Amino acid sequence: MFPRLATWLLIWFGITFPAYPAAKQWPQGTTTRFYDFKIQTTRVNKLCNSNEIVTVNNMFPGPVVYAQEGDRLIIKVTNLSPYNATIHWHGVRQILSCWFDGPSYITQCPITPGQSFTYEFTMVKQRGTFFWHAHVSWLRATVYGALIVYPKAGVPYPFPFPYEEHIIILGEYWSQDIVQLERQVIASGGVPPPANAYTINGHPGPNYNCSTNADVYKIDLVPGKTYLLRLINAGLNTENFFAIANHKLTIVEADAEYTKPFTTDRVMLGPGQTLNVLVKADQPIARYSMAIGPYISARNAQFQNITSVAYFQYSGAVPSSLSLPARLPNINDNLAVKTVMDGLKGLNTKDDVPKEIDATLFLTIGLNVNKCRSPTPQQNCQASMNNISFIKPTVSVLESYYKGFEDYFTPDFPAAPLRFYDFVNGAPNSAPNDTNAMNGTRTKVIEYGTRVQIILQDTGTVTTENHPIHLHGYSFYVVGYGSGNYNPQTANLNLVDPPYMNTIGVPVGGWAAIRFKADNPGVWFIHCHFDLHQSWGLATALIVKNGVGHLETLPHPPADLPRC
Repeated sequence: MFPRLATWLLIWFGITFPAYPAAKQWPQGTTTRFYDFKIQTTRVNKLCNSNEIVTVNNMFPGPVVYAQEGDRLIIKVTNLSPYNATIHWHGVRQILSCWFDGPSYITQCPITPGQSFTYEFTMVKQRGTFFWHAHVSWLRATVYGALIVYPKAGVPYPFPFPYEEHIIILGEYWSQDIVQLERQVIASGGVPPPANAYTINGHPGPNYNCSTNADVYKIDLVPGKTYLLRLINAGLNTENFFAIANHKLTIVEADAEYTKPFTTDRVMLGPGQTLNVLVKADQPIARYSMAIGPYISARNAQFQNITSVAYFQYSGAVPSSLSLPARLPNINDNLAVKTVMDGLKGLNTKDDVPKEIDATLFLTIGLNVNKCRSPTPQQNCQASMNNISFIKPTVSVLESYYKGFEDYFTPDFPAAPLRFYDFVNGAPNSAPNDTNAMNGTRTKVIEYGTRVQIILQDTGTVTTENHPIHLHGYSFYVVGYGSGNYNPQTANLNLVDPPYMNTIGVPVGGWAAIRFKADNPGVWFIHCHFDLHQSWGLATALIVKNGVGHLETLPHPPADLPRC
């Protein structure tokens, strides 16, 4: 009672104390939520075929993980499938919990068949739309699900509270075994065949064979109400446009960070990106189409050209009526992509954007013309950052770094390419601009607390392309982007209200500039979220060193960390 009485007396007599900055605290959640994941094969009937796919808890998409900002999540993952597996919690910053980030051979070895691993992490100052997915092989094609984190109790959204909210997961579906497909593609050096279908929440929709009735997703609407759609692109190798017939989309969140409201007719999401949009049911009573189709920025790329459709259906509409079609942009409409990106502005980000920079990395990204590592390659298949094609080791980089074993990686990834030239238009594979890539598990070491700027530069050696680049362990401020080669003298940077994201589509034939403070120790993967490009080596790892004290130091590994 005494401390409470003393506090009351101090307030009564008007005695106050100076405010001090809040001390750092260990990220321990106030509420703990438990989930049990079982990775297993499941037989599904789609597109006139019966196939076995890998799922979590026999669900496709997998179970939704719900939490509140500040919660601690404990998720036991048991691998009952015949394949190695890991789970990555996409967009979660994993403050002092790098061991649980999930990318295979980067922060952990895979969970082998019959084994289990428990992921434990806290949602520190994060809320919004995230998702989880497999991060080994191409299992991500079917092993994925939403992770929805609500604000703390009593904290409202910075936009009108919706009548309902719905999760919309965009995906790609192959009728063949995805692991076998990956092995064939890597061995041949070619590109994978287009997906047999795009999906919305696992449903191909009525445009595909054997999908007219049961395999269509639908949202039932009350006229006049506002709905929050949580859009997630879990696709493997394709970026997608999304639109709803005759309805506007108001973006209020990107990559689990609030944005200033921006209204548009359509959006584009690359694999790994999420958007929250508000949609008002303000049209005449009818059935409307929600549609996704491809955005293809690379030259001569193969793609599935049949759109996936779901129904946005008003109460009172005739169930059997034809749906009004959604209008999607042309498959290579770069302007439509840029228009949406131009509209993304961060909400209250001004004070946190690093104005001064301690270190700059200049990363060229793209495809190379090397022969494959296959004994009998049929085509060229390599991708790189700064002309280095990343090779995953046989022991995780994090474990090797923590134990002081440098036999499995080297800390010599270059901060810039060896040569500068016209990356977009003048990249012949001949002297003096030799674009052959070197292979290696080369990492970049960064001191704790460094204010980092990364310039991501697309290259045209094989083809220019919009690459969705994802950084683990951090969100970053997208302070600039543009076409052509990056020029620091002319680049227009936004240090006032840039969006705060974790996956950025580097414009086709262009560049993007991102900034963040390296204040989370560990090993953090940065890679293209096209799984084909990741398999070809378009990646590297950033090693952020420990700071001072246990609140800036990577903790010891968990006891059940999988062994290689």
